[in-house]
Amino acid sequence: MAKKSRRTKAKYRSRATKPVQERSPRLPGAVPVNLQKPARPSPTAQDFTGRYQHVIPELKRIGIIAGAMILALIILSFVLPAVLD
Repeated sequence: MAKKSRRTKAKYRSRATKPVQERSPRLPGAVPVNLQKPARPSPTAQDFTGRYQHVIPELKRIGIIAGAMILALIILSFVLPAVLD
């Protein structure tokens, strides 16, 4: 499947960034009103701490396991040549 061309990407990008205009019958002297979607409030640190409380303990556990595996590889690199000779 072919990649999207830059022209196609720009076309979709320009559609998404255009403000939505109110569709009403034109009255003489009327000015069109641009309507935009209300912006979402940015999440605070409290939102993230509530959602991701389980991440820190899991990262610690992963670090301990990875360290143990690296230590085992280092020990095996010294032991195996001595055993094989």
